[in-house]
Amino acid sequence: MKKYQIAVLAGDYIGPEIMSAGLRVLKAVSEDSDFEYELRKLLFGGAAIDEVGEPLPQNTLTTCKNSDAILLAAIGGPKWDHALKRPEEGLLAIRKELGLFSNIRPTKIDRSMISYSPIEVTDSVDFVIVRELTSGIYFGKPSELTENDAFDTMRYSAREIRRAAKIAFEMAMKRKKHVTLVDKANVLSTSKLWRRVVKEVANHYPEVTYDTSYVDSAAMKIISTPEQFDVLLTENLFGDILSDEAAQITGSLGTIPSMSIGSSGPALYEPIHGSAPDIAGKEIADPISMIKSIAMMLDNSFDREDLAQEIYSSIYQSINEKNVTPDLGGDRSTTEVTDAIIKNIKESREQYVKNNVR
Repeated sequence: MKKYQIAVLAGDYIGPEIMSAGLRVLKAVSEDSDFEYELRKLLFGGAAIDEVGEPLPQNTLTTCKNSDAILLAAIGGPKWDHALKRPEEGLLAIRKELGLFSNIRPTKIDRSMISYSPIEVTDSVDFVIVRELTSGIYFGKPSELTENDAFDTMRYSAREIRRAAKIAFEMAMKRKKHVTLVDKANVLSTSKLWRRVVKEVANHYPEVTYDTSYVDSAAMKIISTPEQFDVLLTENLFGDILSDEAAQITGSLGTIPSMSIGSSGPALYEPIHGSAPDIAGKEIADPISMIKSIAMMLDNSFDREDLAQEIYSSIYQSINEKNVTPDLGGDRSTTEVTDAIIKNIKESREQYVKNNVR
């Protein structure tokens, strides 16, 4: 039986805290199963800068390339604000080197989460945002900042759009078969290209309902009627903004996982939040986003939906029991929340065995 290789990038500030929590849950859910794995703990981000002067050491990159999946907690923080190299450079570099061109962020409202949402929602809210990750205005050249003016360049090729669109439509085929392209085609030339290319891709998926929405309209609908969405496809800048907005309707950024994928090679799984220097070391960081990222990994990289669902069910049970950290209004510590989730996994298994003993 294959033993899967998992690269572990704990990172900075609360990164090691939530990674430790996530790995404890991975160990618990893997016990008494046939899922075998080996962890490869590696330097990355600010921790790597402190140790070797580079946010993405060559050994880390090589090991990640040769792994079956990558777990990343969080990187960066004020310690490196004025460093010659910033931790975020490592994140951009690993995405490029591994060809991770699409970021997938789910927004799902479980019944246990309804009371935490700042808006009126139901448990019918279940959509994902597919964000193009390696092009657009964040990477466009030329870019310039002077004393009195500045400019950035937004640039996309048909190839970059097409590969992200295929990810979105393939995901939709496994979900509710609905893709919405979010753009600003009434203003931006790049958005006009997105519309043309995505329409071409849509023609190959006749079972999928395809429509479009301007980004300002989509932003309003995420608040007013989020249940209408299934798969939202968009470019880098819009996806960055909308995915954080979508996360807020669940009640906390601390509960949202993500995965970054390409055409081949290992996927990278990480929470959507940052390294939270202000709460590092206080044992109050919410581990749920990291734990959900591990569940996403089990489902998508290792085809173990059974183990992933055990984790999700145990998380929502823990939330129902009010075992939550301060971001969700609770008073439990990171460790206590993790303990509760693990306890739920074990009790659920014990109950299953008891019910199936003849």
